[in-house]
Amino acid sequence: MHFHILTLFPEMVMNGLNTSIIGRAVKKELLSIEAVNIRDYAFNKHQSVDDYPYGGGAGMLMQAEPVYLAYEAVMEKIRERRQEAGQQETRSRVVYLSPQGRVFHQKLAEELAKEEDLILLCGHYEGIDERVLEEIVTDEVSIGDYVLTGGELPAMVMVDAIARLVPEVLHNDVSAEFESFQNNLLEYPQYSRPEIWHGKKVPEVLLSGHHANIEKWRLEQSILRTGQRRPDLLERYGKE
Repeated sequence: MHFHILTLFPEMVMNGLNTSIIGRAVKKELLSIEAVNIRDYAFNKHQSVDDYPYGGGAGMLMQAEPVYLAYEAVMEKIRERRQEAGQQETRSRVVYLSPQGRVFHQKLAEELAKEEDLILLCGHYEGIDERVLEEIVTDEVSIGDYVLTGGELPAMVMVDAIARLVPEVLHNDVSAEFESFQNNLLEYPQYSRPEIWHGKKVPEVLLSGHHANIEKWRLEQSILRTGQRRPDLLERYGKE
């Protein structure tokens, strides 16, 4: 899978994503991450990409043309790669990270993990000229009901959540099937050695070696924990 992040701060994005599991997956060429600097497509010597919004208001707005040129540069690379591989040309999904978008969740991560290429557009200042959003964006996504200074952190969150669903990225692919939000349930509590810590003992069922009983206990704990912490999810359990 190929991630293409359009940003004003490529170092911030790459420094955050070149470590741990994601960094190892990139080295193994299981996925690629490209941070494209929108400033490289500015049409002035100062590489400024923002201007005052029409109609007035606080702050500056990212201009349409540099964003569009950065997008077109990425699309040209994608077209060339697909032509060389003999693949049919299809439109890549472009996700604009915005607090106005639909809230990101596990099912959307699973959906986007099936894409060969994913373009993530990071806004800044007071946002981006609406005209270029209308022209290139296919999805508008938020990571929560709050406002950040830019789309870089949300983009990194999305890459992390999506990339770990790509086959072989996790050491144990099965682990992704039994995590929180699968089937709208939170994950059951987990325990490791020692068997007793600060007077607290590991539940007997986990020491029994009886796999059917362990799975039953884990499901019961997942349902209980979801009901306590996310009753909204429990309402959807078994309905999707």
